[in-house]
Amino acid sequence: MQPSEAQPRVVVGVDGSPSSYAALRWAARYARLVGGVVEAIHAWDTPSAIGWSGPAIDPDFDLEQARERFADELRNVFPGEHPAGLQERLVEGDPSEVLIRASQGAELVVVGSRGRGGFARAMLGSVSQRLAQHSACPVVVVRHDHEQHH
Repeated sequence: MQPSEAQPRVVVGVDGSPSSYAALRWAARYARLVGGVVEAIHAWDTPSAIGWSGPAIDPDFDLEQARERFADELRNVFPGEHPAGLQERLVEGDPSEVLIRASQGAELVVVGSRGRGGFARAMLGSVSQRLAQHSACPVVVVRHDHEQHH
């Protein structure tokens, strides 16, 4: 099967949870094996609901602040240097919709087994289930192992 672009694109949903970091590491390893690029997507629903528990972003949402926080998270996941071909995208919208759209033309979509905030409720419930039904490419759900060393 020919990738639709020169390099296979591996989309990964990142939401600040340990599970999503495990997914990001897995995606980076996979992309290295297939010579692809990783598109790390942080999506959030507009925090309108009372008790919304996404990443700590204030109601007057500051995109710059979110971008910095996302960059910090990626530095924590890859303390040395970012893997080659890692792209970061912040997208406002329902996480499953955002990832379904991103799956168009991608090689894989990778998500953690338990997210938090916008990605979660029950990650294996809502987001990954909808992805499995509607994604334009295969979906990989990565479990977070507490003993994970690297």
